[in-house]
Amino acid sequence: MDSTGHIVNCMQQAITNLTLPPLTDSAVSHIIGLALTEAIQALYPSLTQPDIDTLADEYRRVWLATPQDTPLFGNAYELVKKLNQQDYFLGVATGKSRKGLNKVLASSQLEPLFHATRCADECHSKPHPEMIEELMDYCGVYPKETLMIGDTEYDLKMAHNAGADSIAISHGAHGINTLQACNPLTIVDDLFQLEQWFNKLL
Repeated sequence: MDSTGHIVNCMQQAITNLTLPPLTDSAVSHIIGLALTEAIQALYPSLTQPDIDTLADEYRRVWLATPQDTPLFGNAYELVKKLNQQDYFLGVATGKSRKGLNKVLASSQLEPLFHATRCADECHSKPHPEMIEELMDYCGVYPKETLMIGDTEYDLKMAHNAGADSIAISHGAHGINTLQACNPLTIVDDLFQLEQWFNKLL
């Protein structure tokens, strides 16, 4: 889901509403993938915990109140459906809250295609491996049988910390150099290229 612009806009609006020091869109986009509290700490290291909580609450309020402009990337629904039909176990590990994830899964019609999901308000934030470890336990698979597909260094580092492989997608929040430094199996430009990679396994 192409959510980077929406997340950045909502965080910038929350920052403006609370008259906090301004940040560039690039700085805000770099924290995508982290749990909200950890993201805010990265953006404003000197904020006190009460102020972190205030910004987190304001971001949630803005995010839930703002119409979402978060279309699926090309081939997203088709590829997830195809992998589901091929009997892959599919999971989601996200920095979103449970409420936020449920909302986007329902609106995108992807919800029935995933076997399990874990959110940042249920587990440690990426790059801690807890989310992917719980998904592996739920599905009954080993790290060597697990592949994390992500567009941030936090996704790829979470996979590494869990002993799983990863593939990076360059159309998301982090640049290619940042992704390459995490040593994924490969980097693809989009979900059409990702499907071609999967086809080579069959």
